[in-house]
Amino acid sequence: MPLAIAFALPAAGCVEREVVVQRPAPAAVVVAPKPPPPPPQAVEYIPPPPAGPPNGWIWQPGHWRWDGHEYAWHPGQYAERPARFERWVPPHWDERGGQWFFVEGHWA
Repeated sequence: MPLAIAFALPAAGCVEREVVVQRPAPAAVVVAPKPPPPPPQAVEYIPPPPAGPPNGWIWQPGHWRWDGHEYAWHPGQYAERPARFERWVPPHWDERGGQWFFVEGHWA
């Protein structure tokens, strides 16, 4: 018993701290109901960024979205970077097994 106490006393002074880092969930993949292939990426004029916030502005390129009947172009825009080292992963279309999937844009 004295040996158990001898080991327990030094451990009693130890403090363990748990750090939890929360990251946003990865972008969801939305299955479009069998749309045809998306049109080619449109050419966009990228204006100069507005006066900047501390983390800067990031250009989010435009993209095609399927509305259930046809593709609609959503033009690009500037967005404030949420953190200094975050990067924007643009939305895009992937073909898998003959079906098209839209992958939402997200910060990484």
